[in-house]
Amino acid sequence: MTDRVLRLLRTRPDLAALAAFPFNFDVDRAYHVEDVHLASGASLEPVAGDDTGGTYFLCGGSAVLHASSEGDAVLIADNVSEALEMLVRLPWYCENISGDLDEEQLRAAVDAGDAEAREEFAPELDAQRAALLTGLGLPDRPLTELVALMEAAVDRTEPDHLLLNSAELGAYRLTDESRRRPLRDVVLAPGRDVLTRVRADEPGALDEALADPVLRAGVVRAAQYDRRDADLPLLRLLLARETSERTEWYTERWIAAMLVALHGEVEDLPLVRAATDGQAAGAEGARDWARARDADRYGRDPEPESAFTWIELARAQGRIEHSRVALIRLLDDAGPADAELLGRLSESLERLGDHAQAARAQFLFLSLQDTDRDRAAAAHVLARLERRKGDLAAARRALERARTAVGTVPQWHRHGLGRLITEQHLELALAAAEAGDAPLARETMAHGRELLSAIARQHAKALGELSTRAKWAVAALGRDPG
Repeated sequence: MTDRVLRLLRTRPDLAALAAFPFNFDVDRAYHVEDVHLASGASLEPVAGDDTGGTYFLCGGSAVLHASSEGDAVLIADNVSEALEMLVRLPWYCENISGDLDEEQLRAAVDAGDAEAREEFAPELDAQRAALLTGLGLPDRPLTELVALMEAAVDRTEPDHLLLNSAELGAYRLTDESRRRPLRDVVLAPGRDVLTRVRADEPGALDEALADPVLRAGVVRAAQYDRRDADLPLLRLLLARETSERTEWYTERWIAAMLVALHGEVEDLPLVRAATDGQAAGAEGARDWARARDADRYGRDPEPESAFTWIELARAQGRIEHSRVALIRLLDDAGPADAELLGRLSESLERLGDHAQAARAQFLFLSLQDTDRDRAAAAHVLARLERRKGDLAAARRALERARTAVGTVPQWHRHGLGRLITEQHLELALAAAEAGDAPLARETMAHGRELLSAIARQHAKALGELSTRAKWAVAALGRDPG
């Protein structure tokens, strides 16, 4: 359903003209300087523009995002009504508007801006504002409330409203970077909360901390950065649960073992040894081991921790968009020689299911490989990602690069690399056939047959079912008219 205020602006030329001038919300300029979309996949509709080339978008049918022509974007309101109220009562030409000001200070700032606007370009400003507010039926709420709504919207820009350039997939900058909440604080918050409640002996808090492996990981991290001697009983329980279950959060198991061992209690030695595969010998030895590990790897300061620690914890917590935003920002900032980082970004983005961004990272990773073996390996991964994102032509080009590179690798056909490249040819042939792209399907299947005849027999046998499906799918396309 169309927002009431937006409907009025689209059907009342007099109101639309007032919104466009002097308040810079022009519904006749509902287009942007480039194709864009939201990283989250939510709907995005341009509804107005400003006189600097910026655009106002509806996100998910309601929230209003402003994107500049210079690559900045920020959420400004939950709906068009709130956005217009802000733009009319806190207009663009007013400076130093912030939540730090009280009502009197805000009115003084608006009055100063209005006085300058009347003198320079809008002599009828008061009448124009009154007519627009009345015509749109906008409320007269305190300016402090409006600023609070605006700043709350800004703080919600990420993760759900990250704007991407559709051609290159790079992210728009957050207009005010200082308002971004660090991902570390987001993902540590649940663990810190439970740790606080356990320390206060809140009923059920301890059971909650022990039951969920993801929450346990957060509690261990919270205890690492905020250490208390009284936490030892809790740490013992966390470590015992981690040791018995051996979850994927093995790093947190080692941290818990370190935190327990730092207390130097003899009774904890069997548990510490079990958790660390016997690395610590004797109570003093365990304490020395823990001190060395603490100094070398962990410590009390979360700042040096890898960004991937928080990204993976966010993913495990179900904060998929938080993970996606962090990974895309890292990818945008990656340098021309960050091969290791690019490879890890590709893997992490694929794990999230964002094959387009993963392919972007993998393409850059491939360009940095120095040997034919590494180029072939990177190219077959790129082919998989391009296929999964739906760009079959790009997948074909990646496989061509893989074939070219692997041809110079000694005994390539006897190793797993040969199987992996062959598998991607069969997968692409099947995908092309299902898409009705007969030329691509036949061409790729022909290469697949050649590869099947070249790779080791056990690898060809393992691909037998896929080969049969691809062969029949291509055959069902009918005879090649050529």
